[in-house]
Amino acid sequence: MPHTLVPSDRVEHVSVYGRDGTRLGSIERLMLEKASGTVAYAVIKTGGLLGSHHHCPIRWDALRFDPARQAYQTDVTPEDLRAGPSELDEEAFDWGDRSRPHPHYWTV
Repeated sequence: MPHTLVPSDRVEHVSVYGRDGTRLGSIERLMLEKASGTVAYAVIKTGGLLGSHHHCPIRWDALRFDPARQAYQTDVTPEDLRAGPSELDEEAFDWGDRSRPHPHYWTV
């Protein structure tokens, strides 16, 4: 019987495609609200030059699952990702700190 729940380990590493069909990256992790248990946003791992990767947040409600593609679709563009907060591999970044408001990324 089909249902709407999915384990978090089945969401991690799933591809994310932008509005023009370009692959933006894959889901690296989900950030959950501790008290409510709701998903606040997904951290997307994008491909970079020379093997480096950027990690960028995308609001969970901005992602839609595409069953035909077995991937997530969003209206976010590569330019939107570049304009928002991100980290490079090995950088220290506190993904739980939303003290610098950014409506396209941190809004729950």
